[in-house]
Amino acid sequence: MPHPVRPNASPISPDSQTTSSDEHPKIPPPAGTYIVQVPKEQVYRYPPPENARRYDNYNRKKTHPCRQCCCCICCLIIFLITLFVLLIVAAFTCVLIFRPEKPKYELNSIAVKEMNLTSSLSVISPEIDISVKANNGNEKIGIYYDTDSSVEIFYRNVSLCNGALPVFYQPPNNVTVFQTVLKGNGIELAGSDRRALVKAVAKRSVPLRLAVIAQLKLKVVRLKIRVGLGCDLTVDELTAQARIVHKECRRAYFTGGFWVRDYLFGHF
Repeated sequence: MPHPVRPNASPISPDSQTTSSDEHPKIPPPAGTYIVQVPKEQVYRYPPPENARRYDNYNRKKTHPCRQCCCCICCLIIFLITLFVLLIVAAFTCVLIFRPEKPKYELNSIAVKEMNLTSSLSVISPEIDISVKANNGNEKIGIYYDTDSSVEIFYRNVSLCNGALPVFYQPPNNVTVFQTVLKGNGIELAGSDRRALVKAVAKRSVPLRLAVIAQLKLKVVRLKIRVGLGCDLTVDELTAQARIVHKECRRAYFTGGFWVRDYLFGHF
């Protein structure tokens, strides 16, 4: 059965549906306010001006390990150079303050005992006493004569006797005369050397060679010095009354890993 049609009714149009759905429209945001969504990777890659400095500092921290090693090596080299310069300055300062001088030595006398060349025995056991004058001209530096020293006398290439220097302390501005006893035991001379030595005694011109190694230590700067001394001597006889008629000596210092030669004549 068909429905009755009201006379005042009208059909529903699409426009009427749209009007009914827009009865509660969305409220737009206030003027001057914006919401921008930017991906995270773009924020780090293209920072805004107010974050540019922070971005630069962040990138600087991301240095390569090789660059860090190079920086460490450079710092170490700079430190070593600075330390070396400071050591040189300190050394020159000590030199200017203390004004160190080399000690001077002079061989005063020599006495030969038990040198019997007329005996039928083929071996000799000589004993030689030497007297040395040590002059420490430093005004502020004392010198310790340490152990491990050696003194030896040769005829040609044959060692006749040996000994050691005394252990003592020499104060500044001091002159000390010390004696050292050198002994030899069972020294055998070749026939040619023995005959040459007898002829030298007859001519009252016996050549000998003195070799000394001394261990010194300076009191103020605690510097250890090894002194090498060499003297070519000529004595008139091989007795206790022997007299030195000629001497030519050389001196060398060993410090800091190298020898420094100092040739002197008449002193050692």
